[in-house]
Amino acid sequence: MPRFLNDLKIMILANFWIVPVLGLLVGAVFYFVSPPPPLSATMATGAEGGAYRIFAEKLKVELKKDGFELILKPSNGSRDNLEQLLDEDSGVQIALVQSGLERQLTAQQRDKLQTLGAMYHEPLWLFYRKDSKLDLIADLLPLRLATGSPGSGTQAVTEAILTANAITPDQYPANWQAISGSKAADALLNGELDAGFFVGPAENANVQKLAASPDILLADFHRADAYEARLPFLNRLTIGEGLLNLAQNVPARQVQTLSPVATLVVNDDFNPGLAALFLNASREVMKTGSLLDKAGAFPSPDPQTFELSSDADHYYKNGLPLLQRYLPFRFASLADRYIILLIPLLVILFPLFKAVGPLYRWRIRARIYRWYKYLREIDRQLDKGSLPEHLDAEIERLDQLQDELASVDVPLSYSNELYDLHVHLRYVIERLQTLQKRRQDNGESTS
Repeated sequence: MPRFLNDLKIMILANFWIVPVLGLLVGAVFYFVSPPPPLSATMATGAEGGAYRIFAEKLKVELKKDGFELILKPSNGSRDNLEQLLDEDSGVQIALVQSGLERQLTAQQRDKLQTLGAMYHEPLWLFYRKDSKLDLIADLLPLRLATGSPGSGTQAVTEAILTANAITPDQYPANWQAISGSKAADALLNGELDAGFFVGPAENANVQKLAASPDILLADFHRADAYEARLPFLNRLTIGEGLLNLAQNVPARQVQTLSPVATLVVNDDFNPGLAALFLNASREVMKTGSLLDKAGAFPSPDPQTFELSSDADHYYKNGLPLLQRYLPFRFASLADRYIILLIPLLVILFPLFKAVGPLYRWRIRARIYRWYKYLREIDRQLDKGSLPEHLDAEIERLDQLQDELASVDVPLSYSNELYDLHVHLRYVIERLQTLQKRRQDNGESTS
């Protein structure tokens, strides 16, 4: 075997103790680090063709670019989304929820949910037929009105507006109908209804259809400041002249409306490590904005309906985690978690590896120095003149020791110390042989 391979073998054997120590430390890292985020999640989306569904489908496309699968689960709307988030057996971890619905929950239920922020405005539109008189909300009482389907976000915000005007559900006239969406829009266009509340983006098909009708007008919430003060989950929005339909100049003048926001809400089953991924994908979905939302305005941490996730808060303040800016999500999420524990691991390993050199030298020299203990005992007995009478047996034992020493293998860099031991051993043997010869010349027994 070449000498350098032999030295390497000795070094490995001498430091083999570090293998189980490293194994223990690495095992501790994998034991204490949190598991990597999953690569799929289920989202409650609302009805097919609705604004929530459209946003979720765009979000799914963006997430797929990072190798993440978003499973879309249809629902009956915002309130149903909220109920599914609170249902432990629904399998839903994330959903869009209209701001204001959180007021219907108990404190215990709110504590189970967090928000990743607002995604976009959901304006409230009050359309009415031009042959109807509408100035104040109280003017709706004699009209045939669509208040929103049961459990929908439209019904929730409509109820809040009506209650602020001292019109409670038990006072609703018999000619008010709990319908919304295309059913309510068609009934209003056909003259079966006089007015109706609708919630959705300005680009919504029903909003655009109603805005294009010459028989339909858009109500002006000219007391928007008063509503905003009493209902903080609503924002005042200015609808500029011609914004809904430029060709037909709808609305014909600037009007005010009120708007809740669509918020991305998660439950305890949502892995917090996914927050930055979802928010970055949402930012891509909303990067061009909309008719009412400026480019880059969403997602936004305000208004806060539920407690803002700490990971979402970090994203709004600092952007994507450093590694996710340069690596695919699945690799960045793993590295991000293990690096946190690798830092203290390296702090431990640094002094550990620093000790390898001294320990290695000690173990190699121990192979040599353990022989010196026996030589020192003999040397002390010689100095004191108390060496046992059996010099022949002692010399024979040292000769055997010399033969054993010939088989001791040490790295080349320590050969000088091994040869020093040979010299010292030979020196002690010669002293004993000199003493033996002297006793033999004096006629003394040495056996």
